[in-house]
Amino acid sequence: MPKESLDVSESLEMVKHVARKIIEAEPILTDADRNLGDGDHGIGMQRGMTAVLEKLESESFSDIGSIFNATGMAMMSSMGGASGALFGTLFRSGAKNLAEKPVFDSLSLSEFIVSANEGVQARGGASPGDKTMIDALDPAANESLKSKELPIGKALEAVACAAESGRDQSKGMIATMGRAKTLGEKSVGHPDAGACSIAIIFRAMAEFANN
Repeated sequence: MPKESLDVSESLEMVKHVARKIIEAEPILTDADRNLGDGDHGIGMQRGMTAVLEKLESESFSDIGSIFNATGMAMMSSMGGASGALFGTLFRSGAKNLAEKPVFDSLSLSEFIVSANEGVQARGGASPGDKTMIDALDPAANESLKSKELPIGKALEAVACAAESGRDQSKGMIATMGRAKTLGEKSVGHPDAGACSIAIIFRAMAEFANN
């Protein structure tokens, strides 16, 4: 039976599971970025999530927001560059509405993703269709709004599927932002590396909640 919600301890373990899945996916993310950029996205995400694991395992947390905020801080301080700023912003912006919340439910999930999406778009200046991480994050945010009444496991499954669909749709887009912009139509046929990371993050959350 899908869980209705996750408590603080379970949410902490969920984020650790996300970190481990991103670390494992380094070769996939590196390959995706090599097709469109300089190939450093996988290594950067691996470094960021290694720092996340270290931080989460060395501190104690009393609410959901503090877990996500610590995750964003660890990524920002360890990764550097655009990815560090954007993925750090994702978790820190998403955490803002979750301060003092003792459970992570489908409403909290929606608040997290919607705020994260707004924060990343404001920080990076990208919009849906620009072939960036937003092309997976925005549909995930939209799906979360439709899933606020579901148990957390079912809501996360729906969000993960939306993010994966967005990642796949990014293959057909022409990059208009970042290093890939210089490729023009040659960027078509490959998914955005940031969108790949977003899809892995939400798939890992769904796996944990439904295990």
